[in-house]
Amino acid sequence: MDIPNIELDRIVDNALAEDLGWGDITTDAFVPPQIKGKGSFLIKAKGVLAGIEVSQRVFHRVDRSLVLKILIPDGNHIDKGMVVGTIDGPLNSILKAERTALNFLQRMSGIATATSQLVEAVSGLPVKIMDTRKTVPGLRMLDKYAVHLGGGKNHRFHLGDGILVKDNHWEALKVSGETLAQAIQRVKARASIFLRVEVEVKNMAEALEAVAAGAEILLLDNMTPEQMRQVVQKVKGKVLTEASGNVNLQNVRVVAESGVDFISSGALTHSVKSLDISLEVGMG
Repeated sequence: MDIPNIELDRIVDNALAEDLGWGDITTDAFVPPQIKGKGSFLIKAKGVLAGIEVSQRVFHRVDRSLVLKILIPDGNHIDKGMVVGTIDGPLNSILKAERTALNFLQRMSGIATATSQLVEAVSGLPVKIMDTRKTVPGLRMLDKYAVHLGGGKNHRFHLGDGILVKDNHWEALKVSGETLAQAIQRVKARASIFLRVEVEVKNMAEALEAVAAGAEILLLDNMTPEQMRQVVQKVKGKVLTEASGNVNLQNVRVVAESGVDFISSGALTHSVKSLDISLEVGMG
């Protein structure tokens, strides 16, 4: 995985602390530690696998003696009926880790699957599908990793990861009396030379103003495909363009055909449907 172990352990430990609370009262009462168990991760819907390595980490944080064998690695297309991994060891420990492991696996696979569907829908066109910062608090690294596994690209990881002038920033400029060009020059002087300036625009007039002010990327917010096409034709070769707002599987190809360089979708992470995956557990 590309996620640092220390960050992954922090996420997993927080999730386990939330689920285990003061301990698994039921399992400790009914399942003696010496009883062995085994389980299989069974896929119940077609999609893209993401999070099997995170699940492995969950089981190891509960009990290092548990053995999770990954049969199909993250990033692979999967179908109903496939077994993507097995778990062996103390049944007591398996049951304690089961729900947390599945929560990560189902959510991440749902994100990867939705991303893969958008990527496939724009196949053959020179556009990249991206995520946003509309992620579950505390899970951004995993959400964005799942997008990556689905074939998408990552937008900003945090507010210091890029310069993005949005509508509220435009409104603040009106109050301060500063021009967009002055603000862009000021932020460029303070930021890393490797950060590009992106400006959100809603029409052609704002797009041309942003380009003249020094924007390097235009975020075309909630424009129609035709409006996007007109802006792209006007600014092509000067700046990059990103489409955003109400993008879905039904309209993404039409949006892509406008000629934009990127399409971002918050729905990939804020409205994801978890993939149906179960852990079939039995005695060892």
